[in-house]
Amino acid sequence: MRREWRLSEPGTRRPGGRTERTRVAVLMATLDELAERGYAGLTVEAVAARSGVHKTTVYRRWASAEGLVAAALAMGAESEWVPPDTGSLQGDLAGIGRELVRYFTEPALSALPMASISAAFLSERAADSLRAYYEDRHARCAVVVERAVARGEVPAGTDAVEVVRAATAPVFYRLFVSREEVDDSVADSAARMAVIAAKAGAFPGRMPRR
Repeated sequence: MRREWRLSEPGTRRPGGRTERTRVAVLMATLDELAERGYAGLTVEAVAARSGVHKTTVYRRWASAEGLVAAALAMGAESEWVPPDTGSLQGDLAGIGRELVRYFTEPALSALPMASISAAFLSERAADSLRAYYEDRHARCAVVVERAVARGEVPAGTDAVEVVRAATAPVFYRLFVSREEVDDSVADSAARMAVIAAKAGAFPGRMPRR
């Protein structure tokens, strides 16, 4: 997740104006502090020092460490990330799963996503922001199922979000519940099973309420 939030990277929205530069500097410093110290160790003073923004300004806009974390996690929706397009639903889902494996297991990347999950258990505002982040990712990933429907791989009306959840749930289960080793083979297997289920019609779209 951390790399997706690096707004200075190619393919992301670039900040403009002093106010926006200040916002990005503070929130990026918040993410760095969160990754290094965890939610419990994060302070407004440390974020202010790291960002070079006066702590009075930080307090005035975000009020607390909780406010900073909630805003920083919400910033994930600002990236222009798109899911892979491999030409098959299984390939696309495996690609999504492999990306999750990489972000949560590579030492250079894993500190922030792990700390973000932890923060969501300690702060309701952080939980709301993280939930919104994944809702955004689900919406973006829906296109891989829409393409699969157009190719005739899965039935029309297949619930795209449920397919994505089914393809990624085994990765999250091993990471955060059973604490088993996770590698690309887990992502590939989960993608294969999700496609088999989708082709069998296991994920019908929800009927509209009357």
